[in-house]
Amino acid sequence: MGNYIPNSPSERQKMLETIGIPSTDALFAHIPPEVRAGRLDLPDGLSEFEVRRRMEGLAAKNQVFRSIFRGAGAYWHYIPAIVKSVSAKEEFLTAYTPYQAEISQGILQSIFEYQTMICELTGMDVSNASMYDGASAAAEAAAMCRDRKRKKILVSDAVDPQTRAAVETYAFGSDTPVGTVALKGGCTDPEALRAALTPDVSCVLLQQPNFFGLIEDTEALVALAHEAGAKVVLSANPISLGLLASPGEQGADIAVGEGQPLGLPLAFGGPYLGFLACTKAMMRKLPGRIVGETTDVDGQRAFVLTLQAREQHIRREKASSNICSNQALCALTAAAYLSAMGPGGLREVAEQCTAKAHYAAARLCEIGGVSLAHDRPFFHEFVTRLPASPDAVLAALADKGILGGLPVRDGILWCVTEMCTKEQIDEMAGTVREVCEI
Repeated sequence: MGNYIPNSPSERQKMLETIGIPSTDALFAHIPPEVRAGRLDLPDGLSEFEVRRRMEGLAAKNQVFRSIFRGAGAYWHYIPAIVKSVSAKEEFLTAYTPYQAEISQGILQSIFEYQTMICELTGMDVSNASMYDGASAAAEAAAMCRDRKRKKILVSDAVDPQTRAAVETYAFGSDTPVGTVALKGGCTDPEALRAALTPDVSCVLLQQPNFFGLIEDTEALVALAHEAGAKVVLSANPISLGLLASPGEQGADIAVGEGQPLGLPLAFGGPYLGFLACTKAMMRKLPGRIVGETTDVDGQRAFVLTLQAREQHIRREKASSNICSNQALCALTAAAYLSAMGPGGLREVAEQCTAKAHYAAARLCEIGGVSLAHDRPFFHEFVTRLPASPDAVLAALADKGILGGLPVRDGILWCVTEMCTKEQIDEMAGTVREVCEI
């Protein structure tokens, strides 16, 4: 009957009788009573016109900021017009998952091109078709490293707390222990990592740049993990890879990250995109879809879903993941963005982010009592200590249409991207000065 929903009690009763169920309660008898919502006291339905008015009223309550100095996992970047033009095409926008691969060549090619670009960006051998977000990608990557002898996951304290939470949620379901690696000066402490690398550790999750925006000595940390027989999952900001060495160049076994900076708007928190790529040695443990290139019976280039004896098909009892879909439209958007920007454009964005962030940090540190929390190199995020309440500073900025940084334990975590102009940075710093020097 499709999506038909019976409205009247008589219609509902007739449907129940047809399927041999005496009542609505009996229909849901298999659900434990303590988790049932019970009957919902819902208001009467509204007309399309009334719903539109109601939604417009709610939307008017949103505060739209003129300038944004907050990152912490979601970033304000310029998106070339061609990106939306490509991703909004009807054949992409309305396409569903390619179960029948032989008639889904366009979608499969878009995924294949995305995978290729992610491999080039991360320096890895193979990429999957994408994950739900950066946090789920990290959790799935950690699960890839588990075996019978090694199960424990180590997570640096400099990893995004939301990513860590996702890893812990996945680990709880599989009875996998999760340990923490302490920090020193805002970065992962090598000695703390060395001490934590017991024989049962399967992998170490690091972030580059880390949650506080600092550049980790990743190569040294990777070497320590590998010496102890553990794998390394490196969560990377994709824009930073326009300047920094790729995860592959730094020796990581698996590269993950949040793909939102690659052409996806902030969009009130989603939908976003998780990328996951790995070395050839890890390829057969890669969750989700992989699109491969082949030739058809006429010798023409063609695309297929490959390595398909996996969790969404057969051998489900041996699956290490329940991921059986991907963020195809978001992945297409990322591919369009990377194509439009090219290596030179990506490097230019990364350079502007770095230069403007360092200018903003210098302007803030001119204010009495304001200082950087960490004396380490940073990309486009940094933490400052303040002589005033962070809440007071952020409220003053919001009054002027400026979204300030994220309050953290040591002060405020600021982010500056290529979208921030010198005038906007100066205005932000001037407002902070007004609050701090009262």
